[in-house]
Amino acid sequence: MSSSTHYKGWDFFSSAVYETGIESLAKALSNGGFSFEHLPSHLAAARFPNTLEQLSAYDVVILSDIGANTLLLHPETWLHGQSTPNRLKLLKQWVEQGGALAMCGGYLSFTGIYASAKYYRTAIEEILPVTLHTFDDRIEVPEGAVAQVVAPDHPILQGIAGNWPVLLGYNELVLKPDAQLLAKVGESDHPLLAVRSVGQGRTLIWASDIGPHWCPEPFLNWDGYARIWQQAITWLARK
Repeated sequence: MSSSTHYKGWDFFSSAVYETGIESLAKALSNGGFSFEHLPSHLAAARFPNTLEQLSAYDVVILSDIGANTLLLHPETWLHGQSTPNRLKLLKQWVEQGGALAMCGGYLSFTGIYASAKYYRTAIEEILPVTLHTFDDRIEVPEGAVAQVVAPDHPILQGIAGNWPVLLGYNELVLKPDAQLLAKVGESDHPLLAVRSVGQGRTLIWASDIGPHWCPEPFLNWDGYARIWQQAITWLARK
């Protein structure tokens, strides 16, 4: 939700807009035959699963542009001072027992802008394929950055040939020793796509966004975008 105040000389007015940025991902998964449910951040604080039983209804959970505080501070805790489950620890336990978690990049993913996403030193960082910085981890690349595929034979990247369209930014992450790097950003060592096995489950990171502005229209309209996500969900869910 964005709110703006517009000044026109002596006069002014306000406007607001609600946007999600999930349209391309939702289309890709729906065309791939997956059942996709989106829980907007402003609803997740109250409605995100609070038990392993509730999480078991899903094969894969994707976190994108939702800071740790939203999952940690259930309204019963934030507003009424009541104890509630730690949903970051719950997600870790669920993955270790066979669940699958993906985190996508953005201003409120991983460490995030001003370090306010704050997943570092949490149960989520413990299970991700990457270690997180404790400072603002955004890398803005307005000139464009092209991915370099490292593991073209991995099931997630099979059938995806040629150069990828440019990305305009990503979160800077550090690959863990027991994780597998599938693609990195240009000539850097910064992971773009990586996976890891955790207990009986699996985790994945996509360091850029799932939509604008870091993932611009040419990338979203590229056939490889849908294919990567369809194959990623298939691999995560062991389908």
